Amino acid sequence: MEQTHDERAKKEGFVTVKGARQHNLKDVSLEIPRDALVVFTGISGSGKSSLAFGTLYAEAQRRYLESVSPYARRLFHQMPIPEVDAIEGLPPAVALQQQRGSGTTRSSVGSVTTLSNLLRMLYSRAGDYPPGQSILYADSFSTNTPEGICPECQGLGRVYQVTEKSMVLDDTLTIREGAIDSWPKAWQGKNLRDILVTLGYDVDTPWKDLPQKDRDWILFTDEQPKVPVYRNLNQKEVQFAIKNNHEPSYMGTYSGAKKLVLHTFANTQSSLMKKRVSKYMISNKCPTCHGKRLRPESLSVTFAGYDIADISRLPLKKLFSIFTPYGNGSAPGLTKLAKSRKEKALVAQRIAEDLVARIDVLLELGLGYLSLERSTPTLSAGEHQRLRLATQVRSNLFGVVYVLDEPSAGLHPADTEALLKTLDRLKASGNSLFIVEHELDVVRHADWLVDVGPNAGEGGGEVLYSGPPAGLQDVSKSKTREHLFNDLPFEKLKPRKPTGWLVLSGITKNNLNNLEASFPLGVMTSVTGISGSGKSSLVSQVLVELMSAQLGNSITSEKEEEEEDLLSPEGTGIQDGEITSGSEHIKRMVVVNQKPIGRTPRSNLATYTGLFDVVRKLFSTTDLAKSRNYKAGRFSFNVGKGRCPNCEGEGAVMVELLFLPSVYAPCPVCEGMRYNPETLEVTYHEKNIAQVLGLTVNEALDFFSEEERVMRPLKVLQEVGLGYLRLGQPATELSGGEAQRIKLAKELQRLNRGKTLYILDEPTTGLHPTDVEKLQLQLARLVDSGNTVIVVEHDMQVIAASDWVIDMGPGAGEEGGNVVIADVPEKVAKNKQSKTALYLSRTLDGQS
Repeated sequence: MEQTHDERAKKEGFVTVKGARQHNLKDVSLEIPRDALVVFTGISGSGKSSLAFGTLYAEAQRRYLESVSPYARRLFHQMPIPEVDAIEGLPPAVALQQQRGSGTTRSSVGSVTTLSNLLRMLYSRAGDYPPGQSILYADSFSTNTPEGICPECQGLGRVYQVTEKSMVLDDTLTIREGAIDSWPKAWQGKNLRDILVTLGYDVDTPWKDLPQKDRDWILFTDEQPKVPVYRNLNQKEVQFAIKNNHEPSYMGTYSGAKKLVLHTFANTQSSLMKKRVSKYMISNKCPTCHGKRLRPESLSVTFAGYDIADISRLPLKKLFSIFTPYGNGSAPGLTKLAKSRKEKALVAQRIAEDLVARIDVLLELGLGYLSLERSTPTLSAGEHQRLRLATQVRSNLFGVVYVLDEPSAGLHPADTEALLKTLDRLKASGNSLFIVEHELDVVRHADWLVDVGPNAGEGGGEVLYSGPPAGLQDVSKSKTREHLFNDLPFEKLKPRKPTGWLVLSGITKNNLNNLEASFPLGVMTSVTGISGSGKSSLVSQVLVELMSAQLGNSITSEKEEEEEDLLSPEGTGIQDGEITSGSEHIKRMVVVNQKPIGRTPRSNLATYTGLFDVVRKLFSTTDLAKSRNYKAGRFSFNVGKGRCPNCEGEGAVMVELLFLPSVYAPCPVCEGMRYNPETLEVTYHEKNIAQVLGLTVNEALDFFSEEERVMRPLKVLQEVGLGYLRLGQPATELSGGEAQRIKLAKELQRLNRGKTLYILDEPTTGLHPTDVEKLQLQLARLVDSGNTVIVVEHDMQVIAASDWVIDMGPGAGEEGGNVVIADVPEKVAKNKQSKTALYLSRTLDGQS
């Protein structure tokens, strides 16, 4: 009995995992301390997320949901039950995972942080009302409720009109020649023209010479007459046919051109169609609310001299300075109010106090440049996660495990220090933190380290080390150890000399104001600065837009299936600026960003890179495929002939469980293979098409070793550190960093002709330092082939190895937007105004 007691005493304060086999984990058993900051490290695909999220968080969620009624349980997004023998000592868990700014443009920073709720309550209960106006409820200050929205623009802030000028672009053309540009193309357009002929309208006179009455009816009528249509007959022949009761080709119904535009925009499922018709809609600021989206009664209420729309547009840093005097009771307005309306003054102080405390956490996390009205789809994954982290700090929970996914993603080292303070606050409140992380500053800050590896995919899944960070130094198999304890001096290659300069001037956008910027050509440039300093505005927005306009069709931007919100209430911001010289040296531009490569499981690594086309052709050349006359299309899971008829090539079917949430189960007919039995009978080197899709990139390199056309894209995928991904891995399972590297790999496959401008936005996000080195080699290859590479980056290793650095800042938001210094890394590291200099100088001195 004594031994059992000792064992229990030893394990007290620890989470004990036994036999974890989730994904690539190899029967892992370990102990992790509670009430500590525990960091899970390892190269991409090693299995660290499978341990932290797929096992520990999934099990904590499962236990919690078992205490909830079956009816309520179906409202949760449930993770699969983890493959693990036992987990002991696991507290309740809260996950803060990376996710792209989700939701619609109506979801904002204010709604995610719940600050907007407080603000609406403040305006309702303690706002300055005009004389005689009755008190409004909090909902009257929301742009998402019928009580609050402007009646004219329905809370969009803009009104959309369809006019003659917007639909008829060239009034010298006749209707037959295509004067009405907004009409559908092909058959439907001809149908509308033929109906007008039957109705007696002249389709062969220039539009500008038609009577205004006729033009108005054709474009704006609400009538929908149904008339006989006679194909390919002129007006006289049609009138003769009608008079003599000839049989028409068909009966056609007319719709006004404006009605067609609005109907298509409102009802089409195709984002391309929506985009096409949106260009015929003229957008103007709403004349009633002037773009503020609220009804006039709501906008007439003010606080501290601002209406609620104006105060929501201010950066959080400014809000903090406005509300602090109200929170501590020193505001003159509060003293004055207390004399006449004591209860109103008390409400104002209480709410302001809460606002100040909440905003303070956001400022600590380096988010002071954001405004409450900023929509969530425009936020980076890192910004979104830190907003949610801030709400957790204020929740004052105790005894909880927070599982975080790379909270330092997209953070400048200066902001990472503030993040660590916030994490320490959560730990000090009696919570445990389990963090999946690559950033070495966060790894060094850990109380306990769990290093998973040694390699990715099948080559990983082992816990190489679990203990205090210092002990990792003795683990020779660890790839994290090489970087964490690296005291070798930084080796800098000889910097390349620019072959020319791309000069931009008069740039005005977001916090950039009449900025001048020069980018060297033929070299690699890193654009740096703290979060919100204006680097993405300069590179990913202004530079991309100006170069796109200059190059016309020579821009390669990925065809993500991201649907734009074409009626976004916020415009793209005032933009001005021009390229004054250097663009003549660039023949093509490639923008490699972190947007998904597809939004459905049907889109995957193999289909996106074009690899699957070659593989399907190889299968179609086998003897069995030839004898059955199977073409390459037969081996696509998107085509009816070859795919499983039960799951239609999905590989899984949805099972309804009444009170429980619906679950996806492997298809009982094809057993998750996606194809029908006849297609799976065809093999290439003893593997069928489904088995080939199940191979990792590393395994496929051995399998297709004699096929050069397949080897080329596979080698590039391996070189950018994606050897652990399966060929058939659905796009929905890929992180933003993985999606970006797949796009880069697709580009690296091309035969390089030089004179291409490559723009990458934080390509090292989600990368282990070992994988960053692989990425750097690929970027260097691009530059050495005569191209220009510009990266927006926080990783000091990448910045130090660049030929040129443009440092933006010095601060964020209104305190940023300037080029602090543009020079070689060694000069930037010595600049006193730069917030990047301190960290860059440490890296150059070998103190990584």
